[in-house]
Amino acid sequence: MDAIRQRIIADLGEEDAAYIRKVVKTQRQFEVAGRALMYLPPAWPLAVASLSISKILDNMEIGHNVMHGQYDWMGDPGLNSRMYEWDNVCPSEQWKNSHNYIHHTYTNILGKDRDIGYGILRMDEDQKWHPYYLGNPLYAFALMVFFEWGVALHDLEVENIVAGKRKVSENAALHAGIMRKVKRQALKDYLLFPALTGPLFPLTFTGNAIANLVRNVWAFNIIFCGHFPAGVATFSQEECEDESRGHWYYRQLLGSANITGGKLFHVMTGNLSHQIEHHLFPDLPARRYPEIAVEVREICERYGLQYNTGRLGKQLGSVAKKICRMALPDRKVEERTSAPVAEPVAA
Repeated sequence: MDAIRQRIIADLGEEDAAYIRKVVKTQRQFEVAGRALMYLPPAWPLAVASLSISKILDNMEIGHNVMHGQYDWMGDPGLNSRMYEWDNVCPSEQWKNSHNYIHHTYTNILGKDRDIGYGILRMDEDQKWHPYYLGNPLYAFALMVFFEWGVALHDLEVENIVAGKRKVSENAALHAGIMRKVKRQALKDYLLFPALTGPLFPLTFTGNAIANLVRNVWAFNIIFCGHFPAGVATFSQEECEDESRGHWYYRQLLGSANITGGKLFHVMTGNLSHQIEHHLFPDLPARRYPEIAVEVREICERYGLQYNTGRLGKQLGSVAKKICRMALPDRKVEERTSAPVAEPVAA
């Protein structure tokens, strides 16, 4: 794995830089088209579609990847992980803490990785069942619809406040940061741009809201398909104590899943359809994941490790089934006395 990483780093250059600049240019063109077409009521569906694509590209292939530092080597301030701000109500600084640091450091470690259920859902058999989880499907649907808001509130650790493990006062600075970003996003999408279209304000307001909804639903489904299909492993804190670099790779590999598809599909997912490769190499340009995947899969076959991949429909169905199954108590799970150890599964 280290050898793959070093080879890609040594090969980074103008082709990678040109690619991300082209994606940024395309995203801006879709946004301009979407905003402009709002002035033409007959073209309203096209306006919404263009703006939806713009927001998806901004959050997935550009924002998420840029904030991982994938393009810091370019020396371009507009593509620098420390300076980039995305089209999302979640402040970039908070995202980098909850996602880049906590999630990518403690991937699928129960009790450490808060992305396992996002503090709302039961997504693993070793999360103790409670009657609250009977609403699992409903909570998942709500999170999907309001995904950017769920991401924005993630760092507040509301579930720990409810459990008495965290004080509301500890969230003062985080809350202030969220409110600043929310005001900015709301002003842009729900006041300024609608107002610029004059009598078409209601149509523009609705169009912007739908574009945000489309982005939320798309991002939720891609992310959940990369983390929660059947076969994705979780780990106990004990087995990850003093873990080696090799075990870290092992955990990232077994704790992620891919989605098969064409080139355009991969771009629209931010190449998070290659979630396995992303977790192994989060700071390498995502456009390289397809070529890396060939080598990673060969390594898995060589060592008898599972390489979890499948078409979107299959992975979505698997995730939906898990969400519903985890809503119900499992006697076998409740009777367990020790945490499971993730074992490699033959490819």
